[in-house]
Amino acid sequence: MAKFEGVKWAPRQMRYLLPEKQFDILESDAKVYAVSRSIFYSSFLCFEGIRFFCKKNPAGRLEVNFLNWHKNLERMRRGIAFNLSRTQADIIPTVEEMENIIVHQYFKEPSIRAFLEEMAGQEAQGYLRPFTVDEEQSMGVTFPTQPAIRALFCSFDNYLGEPFTGVVIPHLVRATAANKTGWLKLGINYLISLKAIDAAKDVDPQAAAALFLDDKTYLPLEERCITEWDSSCCLFGFRDGTVVKIPESELILPSITIQGMVTILREMDVKVEERHVTYGELVRRVRSQELVVAASIGTAGIMNRCQKLLCVDKNNAVTATHLPDTGHPVYKKLAEAKAYYWNIYKEKAKLPAGMNLFKYVL
Repeated sequence: MAKFEGVKWAPRQMRYLLPEKQFDILESDAKVYAVSRSIFYSSFLCFEGIRFFCKKNPAGRLEVNFLNWHKNLERMRRGIAFNLSRTQADIIPTVEEMENIIVHQYFKEPSIRAFLEEMAGQEAQGYLRPFTVDEEQSMGVTFPTQPAIRALFCSFDNYLGEPFTGVVIPHLVRATAANKTGWLKLGINYLISLKAIDAAKDVDPQAAAALFLDDKTYLPLEERCITEWDSSCCLFGFRDGTVVKIPESELILPSITIQGMVTILREMDVKVEERHVTYGELVRRVRSQELVVAASIGTAGIMNRCQKLLCVDKNNAVTATHLPDTGHPVYKKLAEAKAYYWNIYKEKAKLPAGMNLFKYVL
């Protein structure tokens, strides 16, 4: 599903060595060692995707705005902790430490100033990608000895977009609760996402997304629960006007964007329920045309509505096909909520209760 359009990269990236607390500015295409634990064993690979908006304030100063991004940084902090040993706990950065190096060192770097000025002039969408890597040249199967945070960012025009086709993929499991990895944004989770999209294209060559079920493969197919899309969370809108959010668990990435979208929808007087949806219920509701819309929710695209969702049986044969009811109020409300969400960054919409806009003058 991860398809960016109109990407333009900033001219520099940052690196922050955790053991030494050393900050450096690198070329935008700076590489890591080919011989590295991160390359061969996925050791110390976690990342975040963080949307931002760059503007000129009334005084003519550059300003970057982030929405709820401390939750992104806390989620990344959990990912870093997962990838390190107990003896390395003292080098795990705080949220405030990451905020400082990204905003007050990286974003204030003179060599990227012109790029941010250009973004502000175009009112472009910004996407920050902090990630971790072991900077040591090593083949050892051990915890990293030179763990570092790198980050770079880009402007972009669009992500995935509408319309898109999705396929339920029951035979692949994106994460297992036992390993406690599904709720973290780890590199090791995403290969299965790519394999699932490949599997989806076997069902429909136009498929751009795969919808996963839980890891309880021992249960009958209809009793298993929906979890998330291959690289985003999901919302379901039903004919009675209710929108359903899947509860967070060790199988589901706690999406900062979906939390904000749910808050906005509730302020728009949309009834939002947080509950599990079994695959059997989903198939029944598709067949009875009670499902109005299935949506993908994530940082880059905020919200995109599915034009077609194919449900399959254990033999990968299509058993039900969902097409959205584009005239239904819930379908339209989701688009309104998406526009509202992005307008918060631009300070053109009121900030809902419980959401935080972080503004930094550069």
